[in-house]
Amino acid sequence: MQHVAVPRKASEASSASTPIRALRLGVNIDHVATLRNARGGMHPDPLRAAHLAIEGGADGITAHLREDRRHISDTDITRLKNELTRPLNLEMAATKEMLQIALRHVPNACCLVPERREERTTEGGLDVKGSAKMLKPFVAKLRDAGIRVSLFIEPDPKTIEAASDVGADIVELHTGKYCNLALEHDSNGVARELERHKKAAILAASAGLEVHAGHGLTYNTVQPIARIAEIVELNIGHFLIGEAIFGGLSMAVRRMRVLMDEAREALSTSARGAK
Repeated sequence: MQHVAVPRKASEASSASTPIRALRLGVNIDHVATLRNARGGMHPDPLRAAHLAIEGGADGITAHLREDRRHISDTDITRLKNELTRPLNLEMAATKEMLQIALRHVPNACCLVPERREERTTEGGLDVKGSAKMLKPFVAKLRDAGIRVSLFIEPDPKTIEAASDVGADIVELHTGKYCNLALEHDSNGVARELERHKKAAILAASAGLEVHAGHGLTYNTVQPIARIAEIVELNIGHFLIGEAIFGGLSMAVRRMRVLMDEAREALSTSARGAK
C-alpha cells in the first residue's frame, strides 16, 4: 500500500511557535445506517458501531442527519446522544427543522454542511459568504444553547473570513479534492492542495477558529493532513466503515489512529529540531 508522498513545503511545521496539539479522530457512522437501511430492520446498529469505534480509539462520533433521512434516523440521534461516552458531532443542513432537532438534543457540536437531495455525498463546502445573513442568527442560536458550531468549508481565505464573521467556533476543511487527486496519482495536484490546506489552516487558526478536516481520507492520504499543526481533529467515515467489512471496525479505527499519531509525532520531532 503506497502512501502519499509529502512535498517539502506542505510537510514543514507551520511555525516554531505553533504548539503541536494532540490530533483527535472523529468517526462518522452514517454508512453503518446505510447498510442497515438497505434491508430495513435494526442490523447493523449505528450505536454499536459507535461503541466499537470508541473502543478502537475514536475521540468522538459524527452522524449526519440528512433531510431525506437516507441513512441516520431521528431515533439514531436520540440513542447516540443518550448513550455515547464520547462527544457527538451532529452534521446537518442549516434548516429550521434541523435547528429544532439540534436544540432538542444539544449535541457537543453541530457541523453545518451544504445538502442537495440528488448528491450521493457532500460535494463541496458551504457558501458561507453568500449565506451569511441566514447563517449568523442560525449559528448564534446554536451557540446560545451551548453547542459548538462548525462550518464545513473549502480551504479558501474569503470563506474562512466569512466563517469568523458569522460567529463559528470551528471550520472543517473539505479534503475531498486532495483525496481525489491522490487517487489519480496527480503528485503536482496533491502538492498544491496540501499547500492550500496548510495556508487555510494557518489563516483559520490565526482568526481564532478551531480547525478540523475531513472527507475522503484513507490510510494512504491521512498522514500529510495530520502533519498540519493547526488541524486538531479529523473526521473520517466511509473509508473506515468499508475497511471494517474486512477486519472489524475497532481494528480499522486503531490503524487510522496509529497513522495519525505517527504523523503528529513526526511533526513534534520536526518542531523540536527547528528550535
